[in-house]
Amino acid sequence: MSLTGKVAIVTGSGRGLGLAYARELARRGAAVIVNDVDAEVAAEAVRTIESDGGRAAAVVAPVGSSEVARQLVQAAVSEFGRLDILVTNAGILRDKSLLKMTDEDFDAVINVHLRGTFTCVREAFGYFKEHGIPGRIITIGSPTGQRGNFGQTNYAAAKAGIVGMVRTWALEMKKAGVTANAVIPVAATAMTRTVPYFQKAVEADDRGEAMPSFFRHELGFGTADDVSGLVAFLASDAAAGVSGQAIGAGGDRLQVWTHPEAAATEYREGGWGYQDLVESFGALFGDKLQSVGEDFLPLPEDLKPAEPAGAR
Repeated sequence: MSLTGKVAIVTGSGRGLGLAYARELARRGAAVIVNDVDAEVAAEAVRTIESDGGRAAAVVAPVGSSEVARQLVQAAVSEFGRLDILVTNAGILRDKSLLKMTDEDFDAVINVHLRGTFTCVREAFGYFKEHGIPGRIITIGSPTGQRGNFGQTNYAAAKAGIVGMVRTWALEMKKAGVTANAVIPVAATAMTRTVPYFQKAVEADDRGEAMPSFFRHELGFGTADDVSGLVAFLASDAAAGVSGQAIGAGGDRLQVWTHPEAAATEYREGGWGYQDLVESFGALFGDKLQSVGEDFLPLPEDLKPAEPAGAR
């Protein structure tokens, strides 16, 4: 099942994961609007897609505002005649622990990730509904939004918010036949490149070799191309019955994340006062409290990062 005749927008698609998504959509037959804040990067992405045999055009603009959202949809219609697919991948990082994070650090990340997803989806859905198109909304979440991560208050808030919006949009868009889903990628990026834990995986990828099985299978960590197939599937007619989901992809692993559910429930006639909780909470819920963050498996000896020269 191809995407021939479909038109897609992929925000933040000049390089990295976004470019991988755009190239895969184009390989499957879709024409693609590439988006980046760097004109040369965007132009090179278009050239890459065209050299693959695909069709693409660029919009150079920072995602976040309603004006840019309108510009993206208008570009899809003017360049290729319609819009069928929106992938909201654009994002930035401003990682700092809570007491070091400034208002500007927080607002910048929220504006691009969360507000940018909101404004672009609102504009695309308006177009889909007006023209009777059973469109596809594919947002990009993160394990950080699902589990939390040290130093990423702003990013965690944005990515958790995106999944929350997807659940709401799945309800609001159902009657129009439009689907909305979140992809949770676990892949080599500029960020993971700086993490020593992933050194051997990144080095293998740089050499054009397959990442060691430990990373791909046990950790579900892979390349951008390992995620792009899921994006293309969710953009297709084959995924018409999939909506409101958070689906993880990385390496050899595919996951459907649960929506939040109560892990434990207890009842008390008359409700729970302060003293009741002091006396009973630990016994009732102490072993049912939920973990936070991600715990990575110990690295096998042969996959441990090389120590810097002179280190002991």
